[in-house]
Amino acid sequence: MSQATKRKHVVKEVLGEHMVPSDEQQIVRVLRTPGNNLHEVETAQGQRFLVSMPSKYRKNIWIKRGDFLIVDPIEEGEKVKAEISFVLCKDHVRSLQKEGLWPEAFSEVAEKHNNNRNRQTQPELPAEPQSSGEESSSEDDSDLFVNTNRRQYHESEEESEEEEAA
Repeated sequence: MSQATKRKHVVKEVLGEHMVPSDEQQIVRVLRTPGNNLHEVETAQGQRFLVSMPSKYRKNIWIKRGDFLIVDPIEEGEKVKAEISFVLCKDHVRSLQKEGLWPEAFSEVAEKHNNNRNRQTQPELPAEPQSSGEESSSEDDSDLFVNTNRRQYHESEEESEEEEAA
């Protein structure tokens, strides 16, 4: 199987499937990523340990601080005590909360985490009222992304009037 096909199937599995943790599995929150496909997590009871990422998720699914995971315990591990079995997105978290399977200790954390993500993905709209008729909405560039890595070239009004007259 090619890398692109593998990535497609892994992403489809993570985004589409609804996962309910079994008796041995537990829901944890990612605290930090020390590296080498290891993540430090915290359980609902406050216990901290390392979990490993299986090879099928490596370079396909990205996990960052504050994400929630379902992990399988590993008996023989001293430092690494579990392996990631599923990465929970915000839709999975909501469905687990509705079913009553979500740990109470993570309820406030999940709400704050989702609110922060919503603020980052939704840009704030300008509070300026639209003028009637003179300017169209296509001329208002205040809500466009500004690339700070490029020089800003400003066109003077005199130059633009000369170009229009010619």
